[in-house]
Amino acid sequence: MSVAIDFGTSNTVVARINPQTQQPETIALPGLSQQIGDNPPLIPSLLYVQQAAEHKVVAGQGVCDRGLDVAQDQRFFRNFKRGIGTEVQGFLPTLDGQPVRFEQVGQWFLGQIIQQLQLSDPDLNALTFTVPVDSFETYRHWLGGVCADLAIDQVRLLDEPTAAALGYGIQGDTTLLVIDFGGGTLDFSLVQLAPEAQAKPLGFILKWGKKSMAEQSAQRVQTARVLAKAGESLGGADIDQWILQHFQQTQGLEPSPLTQRLAERLKIRLSTATTAQEAYFNDETFDTYDLSLSREQFNQLLTDNDFFERLDQRLTQVLQQGRRQGIEVADIDAVLLVGGTVQIPAVKRWVQGYFDSSKIKGERPFEAIAQGALQLQSGLQLQDFLYHGYGIRYWDRRNNRHSWHQIIPQGQPYPMGEPVELVLGASSENQPSLELILGEMGEDSSRTEVYFEGDQLITRQVAGAKAAVQPLNDRDGARTIACLDPPGFPGQDRLRLRFWVDRERF
Repeated sequence: MSVAIDFGTSNTVVARINPQTQQPETIALPGLSQQIGDNPPLIPSLLYVQQAAEHKVVAGQGVCDRGLDVAQDQRFFRNFKRGIGTEVQGFLPTLDGQPVRFEQVGQWFLGQIIQQLQLSDPDLNALTFTVPVDSFETYRHWLGGVCADLAIDQVRLLDEPTAAALGYGIQGDTTLLVIDFGGGTLDFSLVQLAPEAQAKPLGFILKWGKKSMAEQSAQRVQTARVLAKAGESLGGADIDQWILQHFQQTQGLEPSPLTQRLAERLKIRLSTATTAQEAYFNDETFDTYDLSLSREQFNQLLTDNDFFERLDQRLTQVLQQGRRQGIEVADIDAVLLVGGTVQIPAVKRWVQGYFDSSKIKGERPFEAIAQGALQLQSGLQLQDFLYHGYGIRYWDRRNNRHSWHQIIPQGQPYPMGEPVELVLGASSENQPSLELILGEMGEDSSRTEVYFEGDQLITRQVAGAKAAVQPLNDRDGARTIACLDPPGFPGQDRLRLRFWVDRERF
């Protein structure tokens, strides 16, 4: 069985190909999933740690059913996806005598999902995870590590908006703009879809497939060419925080898991109503709060926090990339809205300010990503490029500090053709070894800081910051790439290195 998992900041979606109908479907997992109204089965991205040492946890809807998401409790985690692969500042909880990092919380959460899947179908042998376009290598590597000890033959990764373009089921030669706006990330992607008669499928041939490998290779395969993409750490969780700060400033409401959930409820209700109201009673101080918010006040909160300005910046970025590929706004056939945050009326109006309403499609906001990712396992030919560049660290003698030299630029298509070559030598007499530190290089314009305010995980955008660089091997035992025998001397070339990126993005 092949399964796709869209691990989200607020909700997680699991999809598979139905073995009878051969069509994608979103599946519900007992004790983990919830289904509200017309929405598909969603797994709330929540975790409660009962015993850290014994890895005993409660995940998803089980946290809500037991009321574990309303108390001020260090064992309760939400929005933990945003802390994975980042350098968190400040407080990290210690549970049962051991420090708990967000990577561990995420692994426990996904472990519960995969365990349920394996119980329902022991033949699970292929997983596809979707990732935000601006995710760093540390996050992608962590996802692979989650599955390292599992009896699963193949794990693939696919950018979330690219998956969404496939999940809407649009056929033929089309150019799609995907706006993926969930609980934690804002992603734009410009994707060109086309049938490719001679393409060789990259996906795993499923065991229960009715066609032979030869038949699969001969069929017309969908090709997805990614023309442009842009993203940042901005989502519904930030909006919840802004609402909470509004009531903190106007009514002195203290942040807590319960008040954060009330803020989220207000936001959701304002998607269909012009005013929303919640009552809150603090059983410690005996204070009562009337939390009322109008859509006009809500839109002003968004404006005050530069929400629409940041949307404008990212859309401009992706459209500029598209123009360099010869794609103008008029060439975009459809605009696909994905994620819970696109349900906000102000966001829909913002999109309509740029595109004709007839081109905007938003009927599959929750399941398009997971269902589209299944195509990577069934013959999709993907042509993509690197969102981040890569470089090596060197000592800048003039400025007396470390700096970075780019070796593979942002926007590099993969697989690469010719490798990038470097020749290294010793920098001191009788040098016994050579060290090399590789880094993944983000954008210059801004970076995301992750920190704690009290015991609440907060992210904020730091404008005008230096390029965010995440070293890939700056740790003991990983920096040395060659021992020199005989020792090295300045002026001698001792090591030739080639760097390239293969079809699987390694």
